[in-house]
Amino acid sequence: MTQALGLAAQALFLSNPNPRVGCVLVTSNGSVIGQGHTQRAGSPHAEIMALRDAAAQGHSTEGATAYVTLEPCSHHGRTGPCCDALIAAGIKKVVASIADPNPQVSGQGFARLRAAGIEVEVGPGAAESRELNIGFFSRMIRRAPWVRMKMAASLDGTTALANGQSQWITSPEARADGHAWRARACAVLTGIGTVLEDNPRLDVREVATPRQPHIVVVDSRLQTPLDAHLFIAGRTCIIYAAVPNDAKKAALEARGATVVLLPDMNGKVDLAAMMKDLGTREINELHVEAGSKLNGSLIRAGLVDEFLLYLAPKLLGPGQGLAALGPLQSLSEGVELQFHATDRVGPDLRIVARVAGRDQF
Repeated sequence: MTQALGLAAQALFLSNPNPRVGCVLVTSNGSVIGQGHTQRAGSPHAEIMALRDAAAQGHSTEGATAYVTLEPCSHHGRTGPCCDALIAAGIKKVVASIADPNPQVSGQGFARLRAAGIEVEVGPGAAESRELNIGFFSRMIRRAPWVRMKMAASLDGTTALANGQSQWITSPEARADGHAWRARACAVLTGIGTVLEDNPRLDVREVATPRQPHIVVVDSRLQTPLDAHLFIAGRTCIIYAAVPNDAKKAALEARGATVVLLPDMNGKVDLAAMMKDLGTREINELHVEAGSKLNGSLIRAGLVDEFLLYLAPKLLGPGQGLAALGPLQSLSEGVELQFHATDRVGPDLRIVARVAGRDQF
C-alpha cells in the first residue's frame, strides 16, 4: 500500500478533477506484477493502468491481490467501472485505503466486488489517501472546494512595502515551491485589485506540469482589462461579478472567459455562493493568491480552510499585511489555527496551518 500511495502522489498535478489514486497488483507469493496511477480526466484510472502494465509484461492477474488507494469506481463516468475490470481480470482480493466519497460510488464498488466473490479489505493507508485527496473529499462531501490561501511575507508579517513593492520578499526556492502548490490545485483565485496592479499570469512556470490550473477572478464591477495576462488560449478563466454590465460581459466572454453574476446584498460578489458554484464546476482544491482585502473577506466569511505561508528571514517594518481582518475587540475573535506542517524551503520557512477542525468532514 505504501507503494500504491507513492504512485497516487505521481498523479498530483495530473488527474484533476479526478482523485489521485495508485494501484499495485501482487501475486500470492508477493511478487508485484503490475502498477499504475490515475491519468488525465477521461483517461484510464489507476486500476486499469495496473492491469495494462501486468498484461504488457505477460503476467496473468488471475488470483492476484489489488492494492488500491481508493475504492474502485462502480459507475460509468468519463470511463467505465474499475470494479468490473478487476472482476473480469480474475482478481481474488482487493485491499483499499478508503471508501470513495462520491455518492455515485460510496460503497457500491465494494459491494459489487464482494458480490462477485472477491475478498475486500478496507483501511490501510486511509489517512494518507484522504490527505492526498482532501480537495476531492471536500467537493464530494461539502459540495465546495478545499480553499488554500497562499501568502509570502517577512518575519514581521509584511507582504509589501508601503509603496507597494513586494518582488521579491521570499527566495527563488520558495517561489518555485509555491508554483508546485499552484500546479496541484484545480484553480487559482485572485481579486481584481491584484489583476489591475500586477497583471499576473498566475500560471505554473517554475515546475513541470502537464496541465495549468483554471483562473478565477473576483471582480464585482467587471473591471478586468481585455488585454490581461490571465487570458491564455486553452485555459479556463471564470470571472465572478456583482454588477451587471452586458457589454463588458460580452467582451470578456469573447476573450474566452466565463462571467458569472453572483451579487450579495451589499453589491459585492457573494463569496459563499461562489464556492458552491466552483464545486459544481469540479474544483477540488482552490489556491488563493490575492491581496490583503480579499484575503480578509474570505477569512471573515469562514471560507478559508488552510494557509500556506512563506516567511522570509528579514524584517521590513510597516507595510501591507497578510489580511485585512481587524480591528478585533477581543482575542477570542481571532481565527484559531492548527499547525499542519513546518518546513525549510531554501532560506525561508514554509508553514501550513489549518483552521481548527476544518478538515473534519
